[in-house]
Amino acid sequence: MSDSSPPGITIYSSAICPYCVAAKNFLKSKGLAWTEVRIDTDPAQREAMVQKTRRTSVPQIFIGDTHVGGYDDMMALHRAGKLEPLLAGGGA
Repeated sequence: MSDSSPPGITIYSSAICPYCVAAKNFLKSKGLAWTEVRIDTDPAQREAMVQKTRRTSVPQIFIGDTHVGGYDDMMALHRAGKLEPLLAGGGA
């Protein structure tokens, strides 16, 4: 039995992050929903993000279990035509 639903999107972000806003606006323009994890209000979540990504900057974007990276990384995937298949669950 396979689950054909699209993978969930998770964004690690902070309140004063213009790239976080840009990433969320881009996803909103695509009609997509996401789960936001605020690392500025929860130090444990910040530590979890660093452990998962080895990065300290935000946003850090995950599509399903795939770490996309930051806003620029997501847009590079989009320009290369690889973001939409990833969002559909097909991988990049």
